[in-house]
This record gives sequence, structure tokens and C-alpha cells, in this order.
Amino acid sequence: MRITAFLDIPGQDNLSPLARLEKYAFSDNIFNRQIIARGLLDVFRDFSNNEEDFLTVMEIVVRLSEDAEPTVRTELMEQIPPIAIFLQESRPKFPTAFFEYLMPIVVRYLTDVNNQVRKAGQEALLILLEQDLVAQSDIENKVCPILLDLSAPDSDDEYKVEAVNIICKMASMLSRTTVEHMLLPRFCELCSDGKLFQVRKICAANFGDICNAVGQEATERLLIPKFFELCSDSVWGMRKACAECFMAVSYTTSPEVRRSKLSPLFISLISDTCRWVRQAAFQSLGPFISTFANPSSAGLYIREDGTLSIRPSTQDVNSNSCQPNNNINLMSSSTNLLVENLNKDTRAESSDCCTNPGEDVSQLSQGDKVAAGVLEVTKDSSFPGMNSRLQSAEDIFNTFLYWRPPLPDISQDLELLQFKTEKHKDSCSVPCNNCVASSEIKKVLESLQEHIDDPDVQAQVQVLSAALRAAQFDSVGDYETKKTEESSGELQNKTISDETAVSDASCNQVEEDSLSSRASQNNISDQPTTRVLKSTDIIPQPLLDQYLSMTDPARAQTVDTEIAKHCAYSLPGVALTLGRQNWHCLKDTYETLASDVQWKVRRTLAFSIHELAVILGDQLTAADLVPIFNGFLKDLDEVRIGVLKHLYDFLKLLHADKRREYLYQLQEFVVTDNSRNWRFRYELAEQLILILELYNPNDVYDYLRHIALTLCSDKVSEVRWISFKLVGDLVHFLFYANNANALGLNFINELVVRFRHCSKWVGRQAFAFICQAVVEEECMPVDQFVEHLLPSLLSLASDPVPNVRVLLAKALRQTLLEKAYFKSVGNPHLEAVEETILALQSDRDQDVSFFATIKLKQGNIDNTTIEKQN
Repeated sequence: MRITAFLDIPGQDNLSPLARLEKYAFSDNIFNRQIIARGLLDVFRDFSNNEEDFLTVMEIVVRLSEDAEPTVRTELMEQIPPIAIFLQESRPKFPTAFFEYLMPIVVRYLTDVNNQVRKAGQEALLILLEQDLVAQSDIENKVCPILLDLSAPDSDDEYKVEAVNIICKMASMLSRTTVEHMLLPRFCELCSDGKLFQVRKICAANFGDICNAVGQEATERLLIPKFFELCSDSVWGMRKACAECFMAVSYTTSPEVRRSKLSPLFISLISDTCRWVRQAAFQSLGPFISTFANPSSAGLYIREDGTLSIRPSTQDVNSNSCQPNNNINLMSSSTNLLVENLNKDTRAESSDCCTNPGEDVSQLSQGDKVAAGVLEVTKDSSFPGMNSRLQSAEDIFNTFLYWRPPLPDISQDLELLQFKTEKHKDSCSVPCNNCVASSEIKKVLESLQEHIDDPDVQAQVQVLSAALRAAQFDSVGDYETKKTEESSGELQNKTISDETAVSDASCNQVEEDSLSSRASQNNISDQPTTRVLKSTDIIPQPLLDQYLSMTDPARAQTVDTEIAKHCAYSLPGVALTLGRQNWHCLKDTYETLASDVQWKVRRTLAFSIHELAVILGDQLTAADLVPIFNGFLKDLDEVRIGVLKHLYDFLKLLHADKRREYLYQLQEFVVTDNSRNWRFRYELAEQLILILELYNPNDVYDYLRHIALTLCSDKVSEVRWISFKLVGDLVHFLFYANNANALGLNFINELVVRFRHCSKWVGRQAFAFICQAVVEEECMPVDQFVEHLLPSLLSLASDPVPNVRVLLAKALRQTLLEKAYFKSVGNPHLEAVEETILALQSDRDQDVSFFATIKLKQGNIDNTTIEKQN
């Protein structure tokens, strides 16, 4: 019922509807005026056909807009956008009517004294701009001047805050020229507003939208300096807002500005003194890194349809390699290492990777890791197609090999280290490759004492301390090997006093390390877990170091408890940016996230593992992602659903032999932690429909057939209906595959036995639906259908359950008789079908006779509403 229906009551006050409208519009009763304002759209629909009446209504609206009651003006303004849309669709002279009568009301309400009226006017303006109903001349001559006046330095604070808010929101709806010439200068002034921090905060929160509206040139010339000011604002809320919009700002700048200016600025935000700023910065770190992405340099390319695909191996170049101790030859992105070269290079690198005394501190961590016993192909030996971490036999029992922070208790190792160091201090003649590393790490730890009160990076300094101990341990390793026989006897003959002296030295060392652990570290690239990029032309190394540190347990305590989830969410974008040749930088981080104790983190990875597989390519996927994928298959249902939803997308990227290994594991998806989680089984059926094409007919028949039949007997009807479609597709696959006709016949015979002769009526009803699906989708040759399925289908006419006969009637009337084969004259099977139809038309059940008689216009396989109720 229309709001203004009371205007149509005949004989009321002996007034015409238009006169009655004017009477109530200017009534002394506020409620009457509100009703008129609220029902203006219906009024325009009633009077828009007559030009004179239409103009009279417009004049009433103008007068009503000047009502002294704010609620009336608010109600009126809320009706302006739908009225404008209606007039545009129905009035040929819409521009004249709108610009002359309605637009001035919107502009006037932007400066209304009532807050609610102004809010309504601002919302109406945004809707009109979004619908492109405001002329460019009105924007430049009416709207923008009002907003510039309201946002002037001497304007009222409340008006200024509202004006800057509406300026930021409408910037994306206006032309670039209008924004750059009329609004951008004022926006830059507002970014430096020293009076109201609310104004600066709105500017910071919408900075990305303004950058996108004005383009790269104006952003770099005018906005980037203002962005630097906001990022160093004394109010932490401003810095937090800048961190949140950092990706949008970076997206509109050139690679040079992004690298040289924005990257250092982001590092300052991520090490901000305020926890909330650091939290927002870490959440934006992955998206910011993704703005550096270049699919071509990452070993990928974009197809014409817009999808991301792996670059052919002949185009993949592993550039910018600069390792001095690696003789690995790369033929392409997918070339494998020869075993003999691999072993040779591993031995060379494990012995020489720390021998360069000129290596800077940022790369010492890599050498320290090797000194601690972790052998891996560092820096440039990781490349597309190769990412295995290599270990020699003598490193198997090293305690540093399998542990990450928090570190295990190594006090006993430390005592032994100190003991041996004192013993051989004067006679050691073996060159120590880690002397430089140890001294440099000590210098770094000493320089960190000035940040001793910062609680943010204590865990990181603990890692540095461990690296120092590991370097010292390795420095005497060669001497120990050479003098094992000589020293073994002496160690057994040590006195109790010597052990006490060693214990005192050990305690002193532990106290020093404890003091260092309270210091902070601003440059996380000094961690021994840092991965070094092959080419610094991709992203700055400090950004990658900060991203890798997001899995540090200390981050969860000092920054954000869900920081690992944010790291997992943005990991595919970071991987795309770095490219397959730098996957070694992310491999450990990905494995850490995949084993995170929070199931939400693992769930995030499970939902994106198929995208990461596309980025990495088949070889890296098989080596690094398949084990994690297998772990997700055995995880909680909340994690498994992420794998299941993209099961086809992941399996199709694997080689046929690797893909075949998952045939048996697919049956595990039928079992869930909660049997009521039927949507899990529904998703499994949908994925199996897609997966059929990935396997040969024998595998489909041996493995997938059992799953499909199990799902057809599910307790939930939704699962059964999608499973019937799966069975139809399976029949089609077996009958039309090469040399698989025998398998198709065996499957048809099994369907007859399992469903047609089922003791439960639900199974017999399922048989009718499967037959209907087979005919509808032409899943098997029609001659095979009439020979093997049609007799069993027609026999359902004598089924005692009406629900079975109803579906039989629909299958015959709506599907079979619509096919050309059954319409042909002289068809030997047509007579049997028609006899069954006649029998069903005289069925004692009304629903059966109805569907056997009436052919629904929309009758098709998808219309199963009645059956689903059963």
C-alpha cells in the first residue's frame, strides 16, 4: 500500500488529490508533513503524466524543503535520490526538472544548521554522483565551491570535518581534471591542518583514494610529501591510518618512488613506537610487497583471458645470480640438478660459505646458519625446480638443525665449548673461518644496548646470541676433529676444579647473553633465518626480512596475536612478487605457517595453496607443496574444506603419476569430524564432477565410483541430488571414453541392482532421477539406454510408493518424450513408454496422474522441488 494512499479517498473535503496534497504538505501537524515528504516518490508517479500537475508538485517540494522541522527536511532529502532515478527513467525533460528544482535543495542542505539534515544531504549527493545524475557544470559551479568554503581554515570545526569527509568520498566519482584542479590543493592544505587532528585523520584514511583519483604524476609531485608528513605525525592514529592505506598509495606510484621513498617510509612505520601502528603496518606489509609484482619477471605471464599461467621454460631466465661458490648450471626454470653436481656444490658451499671476510653483516646470518649445522643451497642455488634443503651425514645430529626460536637449552654445549676454548687457546693453529662472523655479531649486539628498553625484539636478539655461540662452536670444530684422539684421554682425566672453572666461565657467558637478549634489533636482516634475494631489483631486502619475521612467536606477543594469519593471507601475493626463483626465501616461512597451532592460519593457507601452486610451477609444487597439502588432508574439517574447495585446481597442476596417488585418499573426505557437516560432502561431490577428467576410465571405475555411490545414499537430500548429477557425469565419462564401454555397462548394471531393486523407496526414487539425468544430459548412447535402463525404469510404474511414481511420471513426460528418438514414428520402444504414461495418468494418486498428464513449461532436470520435500 502506498504511503500517500489517503490522498485518493474520494469525497474527502471535496478537494482534488493535488489540492489535498498541498493541504497536507503545509499542515500545522508535523506528522502530516512527514508523511507527505516520505511518500513523494508515489506522488511523482501519480502526477508525472500531466506536465502542469508535475510542475505544481515540484513547487510543493521546493516549499516543503524549507520546512522549519528538521525531521521533515530529513525525510524529504532521503527521497531525492529515488525521485531523481525515477525522473531520469520516465521524464524526457529530466535534466531541466532536476537541475532547476531538486539540485539546489541538495546543495543547500550541505550547509543546513541541523546535523541530521546535513548527513542526509551528503548521502544523497554521493548517491546522485554514483548514479551519474549530476551535471559536470553543477559539480564545478555549485557543489565544489560549497565544499571548499566549508573546509576553509576559518570554517567551523564540525563543518570542516564533514566537508573533508565528503571531498574524500566523492573524489573517486569525479573526473581527474576536476579533482586535480579544484579539490587537490585544498586536500593538501587539510593534510597539514594543525588545528584538528580529526581532519588529518580523515585525509590519512582516504589518502589512497585521492592518489588513485589524481594519478601518478600528481601523486608523486604533490601528495607524496604530504604522505610523509602524515606518516610522521605526532598522533599515532594518523600513522596507523597511513599504514592501512599504504598499498593503495604505492599502487599509484612509479617503481622508482616505490623503492626509494615508500620502502624506507614503510620500514619506519613497521618499527613505530606504538603497537597499534606496528600492527597495522604488518597487516599491510604483504599487500605492499605485492605492489612490486611483475608477473613476467616472476616467471609467469598473463594470458589473453586474464588468467595467470606459468611461463614456458624457454622464456624463464634465472638472472642476477652472484654466488661465488656455486657451480650449478641452469638450463631453464624447470631444469633439474644433476646429482653429482649437487653433491659437489653442497660440500663446497658448506665449507666455504663463511670464508669471505668482506661479507657484510646483513649476510652473515646465512653463514652462521651453515656454521650451526644447517646446510642449504643459499642465495642463488635455490631456483625454479629445485628447493630441497641438503644435509650431509655428519650434520644429522646437530641440535640446531631442527629447532627454531624459542631455542632449546644449550647450556651443556656452551660449557663444553668454553672448556675446549680455554684448553686450546694458546696452541690453536687451525684457521677459523667464523672469526669475522663472531666479531661482527658481537659488534651488532653491543650497538643494540641503547635500545635495551624496547620489548619488541628480544626474541630476535636471542637468535643473534645463539648465532654467536654457533659461530664460536664451529670455529673450534676443525681443531677438534684433528685432535680427537689426543684430547679424548685428556677430557676423561679433568679434575673437579677444572670443571668448576669452566662452569664459572659458562655462567659469565650466559649472563652476557641474557643481557643482550633484553636489547632490541631494528634490522631484522641480521637474523640467521633471513633468506637473501637473488636480485635486489625485485623488492628491498629489509621488506622481505620484516615479512619473514611475522612468524616469530615474539611478534604475536608484542604486535598482534593474529599476525601469522595476516602473513598467511598475503603469502601468495608475496610469492608472485618474488617469483619462483626466490621461493627459497619463503619456503621456511610457509612451512612454519603450515604447522601453526592456530587452525585459522592453516585454513588460510589451505584456501590459497592452489594459487601458490600456479605461481611455483609443477616441480616446486611437487617438492614443497605436496607434503603440506597431504598434511592439510588430515587436518581439521575447517582446514580440509579449504583444500577440498579447490581440489580440482590443485590436482590438475600435478603430474599424472603424482596425481594418481590421491585416488585412495579421496575416500577420506567422505568421513568428517561432524556427521552433520553435510556441506562438506556436497562440496566433495561437486569437486568429483570436475576431477573425473583428470583420471583414466579404469581409475575412475575403481576409485571414484565407490565414492559416488556412497554419496548417493547420503542422509541429506541436498547431497544425494548433487550426487545423482555426479553419477550421470560418471556414466557419460565411462561410455564415451576410449575402450571403456565395458566399464560403463558394468556400472549401469550396478546402478540397477543397487537402486532399482533397493528395499527403500528413496533408492528407487534415486534410480528414476538418475535415469532422467542420463537422458537429459545424453550421458550414454540412446540405444544402450533403451536396452539396459529403460525396462527397469518403466517397471517403477507398479511401485507401491507414490513418490517414486511421481518422479517416474516427470521423467517420462518431461524428458524422455521430449527427445527426438522417442518422437520418431515406428520406434519400437515408444509404445511401451506410452502405455506406462497412460497407466500413470489413471493412477489413484492425484500427484502422479497430474505429472503424467501435464507437461510443465519449465519442466527440466533442475526442477526437483517436490522431490526434495521428500
